[in-house]
Amino acid sequence: MKKKLIYLPILLIVLSVVTGCVNKKSASHSEAFIQLLKSSPSKVEDVQGNMISATQLVVQRKWETNICKTTVRNIGNTPLHPANIILFDLPEQGLNPDSPVYGEGFQMLSQNGGTLAKREIIGGYMDNKHYRIPDPHGLSTVYGVLTVSPKPDEHLLLGFTSCNRFTGRISYDAHKLEVSVDAEGVELKPGETWNLEDFVLLEGSDRGKLFDLLAIEIEKNHPLLKRKTIPTGWCSWYCYGPSVTHDNIEENLSGFKKVLPELKYIQLDDGYQPFMGDWLDNNPAYGDLQETLKSIKAKGFEPAIWVAPFIAEQKSRIFREHPDWFVKDTDGTPLNSSKIGFGGWRCAPWYVLDGTHPEVQKHLEHIFREMREKWGVNYFKLDANYWGAIHGGIHYDKTATRIEAYRRGMKAILKGCDENSVVLGCNAPIWGSMGLVTAMRTSGDMYRDWSTIRSTAYENLCRAWQNGRLWDSDPDCVLLTNDTLFSGKKAIEPNEWMFHATAVHAVGGLMLSGDRASLLKEKELAILKKLLKPTGKVARFSDAKMETAFTDLGDAQYYYLFNWSEKDTIDLTVNLKKKSQLTDFWTGEKLGEFEGIYTITKLPPNSARLIKAIQQ
Repeated sequence: MKKKLIYLPILLIVLSVVTGCVNKKSASHSEAFIQLLKSSPSKVEDVQGNMISATQLVVQRKWETNICKTTVRNIGNTPLHPANIILFDLPEQGLNPDSPVYGEGFQMLSQNGGTLAKREIIGGYMDNKHYRIPDPHGLSTVYGVLTVSPKPDEHLLLGFTSCNRFTGRISYDAHKLEVSVDAEGVELKPGETWNLEDFVLLEGSDRGKLFDLLAIEIEKNHPLLKRKTIPTGWCSWYCYGPSVTHDNIEENLSGFKKVLPELKYIQLDDGYQPFMGDWLDNNPAYGDLQETLKSIKAKGFEPAIWVAPFIAEQKSRIFREHPDWFVKDTDGTPLNSSKIGFGGWRCAPWYVLDGTHPEVQKHLEHIFREMREKWGVNYFKLDANYWGAIHGGIHYDKTATRIEAYRRGMKAILKGCDENSVVLGCNAPIWGSMGLVTAMRTSGDMYRDWSTIRSTAYENLCRAWQNGRLWDSDPDCVLLTNDTLFSGKKAIEPNEWMFHATAVHAVGGLMLSGDRASLLKEKELAILKKLLKPTGKVARFSDAKMETAFTDLGDAQYYYLFNWSEKDTIDLTVNLKKKSQLTDFWTGEKLGEFEGIYTITKLPPNSARLIKAIQQ
């Protein structure tokens, strides 16, 4: 149930005490910005970019402590088509242009860093370039949340705590800042009122605690879909890609039964289907899928399966038989997604099932109910979910936004699932998926090369705050062996594998192995067995450098130390919670009893250490 906001003033007092918000000197920049933002005007643009007059449309903002609730109402006599509803417009935001920022992307593969003046890409597939989602007014644009840090101990968080109908955006440059929602030109009838998405504004000296408060507010609008245990298992993709066969799975089943029976799920990834979109049809090139599912259970594991529910290729049966089920182009034909953005990574161009179409909703429910009840599968990795919220198309329900189309489709999928289902989102709208998945991928794909290990670790750790709060975070597969598939030119060094394993442990979420059973030797198996017990907790980093972090389990703590440098050896220090016996988590080496400050000296480049502390 949604909780009321009654206790928010108390919560903010606690935040002030804990994070130092009462420090007038450190909070001055933030306080000035907050006053400026709250007093800034609202304005609304139509689909041509023209301003809609206040004599036709009224924007009403109402603050409840740190939460702003906004409505728009058509007070005229003719229908309106709002496109860009700017809640707060600051031509001069007054912050240092060199202030570091972090912001989410619309879809999972996009994150934003750098400063107000200079946007930097985190992840390789930016919303505005790869997916061609326009940035309002050409400004750097993030979705859902933006943090700005005018000083090392001074942080602002601007965020949306709901995503039921509209996409919430924060756009900025060195001087300007706009907070807006994308209304997509949907018709607003005379006398009609829309409730927009809730917006939150927070400030404090502890950035991690601001994310805690954001998560609390999000859960009020989108209650967490939580499973009792965090899923662990193995995935076929990084061994075989789309060429996987029944024999490949059988070989690994036999291997894992001998060396790693602790795995729970065996995830059959892309490749079992004959065409994208025909998920229940047989693919002769794969072999007997039903035999695979039976064998997984017979050997003591649980089957998991990859599905891209919102897409279909031209050759698919569903595309041929039901062209009316797809998101339309302006000429009434199914929209080719490559026309307005990325067309897909395999068997492209992809076409998009329309989540507002009643028959599509029945179809989606049927797929997952069939897989669950007749196939015995209750773990679903949903990929390419971004396409379910694709921009630039025309839906069956003309009053629906793309967020509504996606959410209706996802709710139909959940009808085919049950309370024990694992529903993992991938390549998905991050904010649009809130409350609709039990788990979410939080980085791009893994590859067997150091640059990818480093970049995916950073992507995952930027989102570590989400684990256990919005969903179980999935940092993608753990790869510990050099193989021929998804490999770089240079073999991974032992210290780089350990950096990767330490980053996955720090996320505290899902753990899926991505190596062939036959390649895993004693050392790799020992690492995997330790990773098969995720903490389920958020690793707290001491600062934005992400060099040291801390996970507190009460009677035990984990301390993470990362050297992100490509060439420099460094010393790193952590502050121990209590007097403790320290052990190197990966090697089992006893380090001794310590209290107060503990230092790791001469940590090599591209390496990490994980220390476990037990109180004496």
